[in-house]
Amino acid sequence: MRLIYQTANLFSALLFFSCTGEGKNKSMTTAEQIHQAVITIDTHDDIDIGNFTDSLNYSIETKSQVHIPGMEEGGLDVAWFIVYTGQGELNEAGYAKAAANADDKFNAIHRLVTDYASDRIELALTAADVRRIWKSGKKIAMIGVENGFPIGEDINNVEVFYNRGARYMSLAHNGHSQLSDSNTGERDSIYLHNGLSDLGKKVIEKMNYYGIMVDISHPSKEAIRQMALHSKTPLMASHSSARALCNHSRNLDDEQLQWVKKSQGVVQTVAFSSYLNTQKHNDYKKAKDSLLKVVGANNNITVLDKYEVRALSFDDRQAYLQENKKLMKLAEDEIKELKKQVPPVSVSDFVDHIDYIKNKIGIDHVGISSDFDGGGGIEGWNNASESLNVTKELVKRGYTQDEIAKIWGGNLLRVMERVEAVAAELQEL
Repeated sequence: MRLIYQTANLFSALLFFSCTGEGKNKSMTTAEQIHQAVITIDTHDDIDIGNFTDSLNYSIETKSQVHIPGMEEGGLDVAWFIVYTGQGELNEAGYAKAAANADDKFNAIHRLVTDYASDRIELALTAADVRRIWKSGKKIAMIGVENGFPIGEDINNVEVFYNRGARYMSLAHNGHSQLSDSNTGERDSIYLHNGLSDLGKKVIEKMNYYGIMVDISHPSKEAIRQMALHSKTPLMASHSSARALCNHSRNLDDEQLQWVKKSQGVVQTVAFSSYLNTQKHNDYKKAKDSLLKVVGANNNITVLDKYEVRALSFDDRQAYLQENKKLMKLAEDEIKELKKQVPPVSVSDFVDHIDYIKNKIGIDHVGISSDFDGGGGIEGWNNASESLNVTKELVKRGYTQDEIAKIWGGNLLRVMERVEAVAAELQEL
């Protein structure tokens, strides 16, 4: 019923505007209708377990960039919540600590969908689940694992993670893991495995067997090349953009994009400003930080950099964010003027990368991610409530509803379905 209603709305809106000739408003209204008619998926949203308690959780407007009210306001249907673990020492103690961290995050996500907001959000485990839940009107949670480090040296943990809901996993983050080299090796040309370790290859085999997508967003180029050769399923980059437009090691160069296309995979373009336009990001950040320090000093409000904020305890961080909100309000007019002189990275820059990837490897191989609450966010799409602005920019550039449906979620679901099919085939052998 939901799809029939949305399609009818879209047809009515298009008919109305074609008859009245109100061209100025046509794009906006068409974007709104398309946004409602397609499944919108953001494949990378970090979490802090402090936002998953009885008294503070995503059923209300937390200070995070993603929460259910924001998803509802912005028409964001699916958020992939991330079980992220920073890289630690490659020993028994390091693996145990990482496993405990992963366990806490898995538990937090499950509490959200079972205890805190079961009437508003549901965990999807398959592409079919996504479509079913979307038709019901609920929001959808999915789980990705950023860094396979918590698996330790026991490949049976791949099945454990699958059973807990993980449907994609990267084998490294910022630093080489026991499974794979990281893109950070570009800084010093020092690598641990020259790509994947033997254990990493076995983990990919297990991921193929159970149906977990292979995420290439953090591993080194050589590791990604080996993943493309070793995996029986399409590759996905959960949050990466085009290196040809922004020369950052976290982005994919043209050769890597071709590997993804050959695998029939998808690149989830990421709204992380320094990965979209590093120079523009740095210029605006420098100017804004300077402005906020002056306004903060004049109003006795301390200004911290992002690393200092991350080092705070959860409660201290919440208090700091509250003070920062006051600071931003005080500096609101000055920031508006600053943006005219030093424009920040915006939705337009983001869609430039979507355009590039689409033109390079095809409309079937590009998607969307934010990296919200992990450093992501740009002018126009800085939280889930602003998700419509991405669709507006796509419509402005002439993308059709079918194309937007692929970019916002259809391509990712196609990859999931193929991964699920391969898993079923392998399990029958």
